[in-house]
Amino acid sequence: MSDTDTSAVQVTPFERWANVFATHKAFSHPSELHGALCGRLAAGARMEEQEWLAMVCEHMGLGEKAMEESEDLAPFMYSAYEQTLQQFQSSDMDFHLLLPDDDYAMDQRLEALVTWVRGFLEGMALAAGESLGQAPDEIRELIEDMVAISQLSEEEEADDESEQQLLEITEYVRLGALTVFTEFNEPEKPAAAGPTLH
Repeated sequence: MSDTDTSAVQVTPFERWANVFATHKAFSHPSELHGALCGRLAAGARMEEQEWLAMVCEHMGLGEKAMEESEDLAPFMYSAYEQTLQQFQSSDMDFHLLLPDDDYAMDQRLEALVTWVRGFLEGMALAAGESLGQAPDEIRELIEDMVAISQLSEEEEADDESEQQLLEITEYVRLGALTVFTEFNEPEKPAAAGPTLH
């Protein structure tokens, strides 16, 4: 049997994270932690399981024993780490930001996007450090744009135009994160190929 039971209502990745955060009474936002992870991965950092789980506890405001006390937290979060890295490495650009879907109110979705971007910038700065200063102009402009996005107000009125703008900004951030990943990460080595014909 598959791990997604089709008879049950499909739970989005954001809701799965949100449920974990609620269960453990975390005071932070799931999108921020996902953004921080993506920022680190995009800037070329990789974390051992313990380092990642320590970062999770810190972000969620949990004690050091939280991982031992919960059976599901460590497996869930380690799986989330692996999935996020795989999405970045996927050749079909399957990477997605961890955000609420369209069923949520506009202000909640905008808050999640702003929070994700803040996490991404923080994670990227921690992982890349000084090397961000030597990044190509395209990356530096992208970072400036993300800083501006991270300061957007959540007071936007929900209308068709603002909905469209939110979609466009979200897609810009998604592609921007992939651009940073491409810049700071060596491409995966393909499996040994046979001789090529010219």
